[in-house]
Amino acid sequence: MSGIVLTAYPGSILGPIAKFLGWIMNGIYNGISYITGGRVESVVLSIIIVTIIIYMCLLPLTIKQQKFSKLSQKMQPEMQAIQAKYKNKKDQASMMAMQQETQMLYDKYGISPMGSCVQLIIQMPILFALYRVFYNIPAYLDGVKGSFTNLVTQIQSTSGYTDTLGELMSKFNFTTSSGLTSSNVVDKLSNASGDTLSNYIIDILYKLPSKGWDALLDGKYFDGLQSSVESTHNALQHFNYFLGLNISDTPWYIIKNNFFVKDKPEMWLLIGILALLIPVLSYLTQLLNIKLMPQASNGNDQMANQMKTMNMLMPLMSFFICFTVPVGLGIYWISSAVVRGLQQFFVNKHIENLDLEEVMKKNQEKAKKKREKRGISEDYIRQAANIRTKSIDAKANISASADNEDKLAKAQNMKSNAKAGSLASKANMVKDFNERNSRK
Repeated sequence: MSGIVLTAYPGSILGPIAKFLGWIMNGIYNGISYITGGRVESVVLSIIIVTIIIYMCLLPLTIKQQKFSKLSQKMQPEMQAIQAKYKNKKDQASMMAMQQETQMLYDKYGISPMGSCVQLIIQMPILFALYRVFYNIPAYLDGVKGSFTNLVTQIQSTSGYTDTLGELMSKFNFTTSSGLTSSNVVDKLSNASGDTLSNYIIDILYKLPSKGWDALLDGKYFDGLQSSVESTHNALQHFNYFLGLNISDTPWYIIKNNFFVKDKPEMWLLIGILALLIPVLSYLTQLLNIKLMPQASNGNDQMANQMKTMNMLMPLMSFFICFTVPVGLGIYWISSAVVRGLQQFFVNKHIENLDLEEVMKKNQEKAKKKREKRGISEDYIRQAANIRTKSIDAKANISASADNEDKLAKAQNMKSNAKAGSLASKANMVKDFNERNSRK
């Protein structure tokens, strides 16, 4: 993978992960080509296979996350009881006791408050890096990059090629993965050299839409290079097309540019339907994924409504965004949603058959061993919690007694200071009369 540093994602965190995932995908792509004797060189097939491999590797984290969700749901009534117990107690002793009881509850179920976040922290960089690989295929698949080498060399030997490439990008209005646009392409190409320059041109050719390749084949740009253009385009069709769709094109571009093609009226309908299927399938698979996800119930109606709204919006967002991203990315979204859906189906079956009491017992043993390593005993934790709870209750009783005494004193004071002729003074006279008669 030497010589493709520019086109590979340069981020300090996602960059190395993307490079590793790209290495895996490159091996899959070359392996398919080797097994089939070069007859099958498919970027789409490589995307699907690497997606399956990555999600299979993430399966243990998915199962762990689902266990956490199930146990969290089971302990919610006890958590709500603790919260109700300390609802109006804001003193330091109360807060410490609540914290202690909460931690003991987590220990009882053998889970961590950060359990769900840990899995997400591990998964998200991997999935974002995978997205970067799929967005910029030539940077990671040397077989794809090599298909452009001969044409790139001939383009660089053509007089005024920077202006020609600028016209090409301006005509078809697209942006490359390395940040080239119609407004900056001439300057960047003029200031580049060596591998950097070659990589820039490869980025342009790979992102060039189908109509752009038709223009190159017609000799409208780089006249005299039709032979190299044709051989490169044939290679591109071999590895970069799926069911007649160039995976570098967006579904919207395909639909717009194939709508009512006069010379091939039977083709625009087929191509248009296939392009439309990408966002439609993305929406449906995302929706199915959400349906399969277990819905936790924590008694928070507001949060439940927010989650319901998000579950409705996410598939819709996927549908509309999918029109504007390359077909290859849309296929990745669909394949990943299908894999996640299948995983979730079997994970749900697994979780349903779990003995949660046994899981809790095992988790408690693990938590106990961790506490022992830190030098914290079980008896100390329980005693500390009990002492704090008792002291809180005692303080509450003292406080209640003091409040009652204050109320009695105030009532007695009001009685003795009642004005003559007032309702209070008459009530006192009646009370005194009854007390004297009761003593006789």
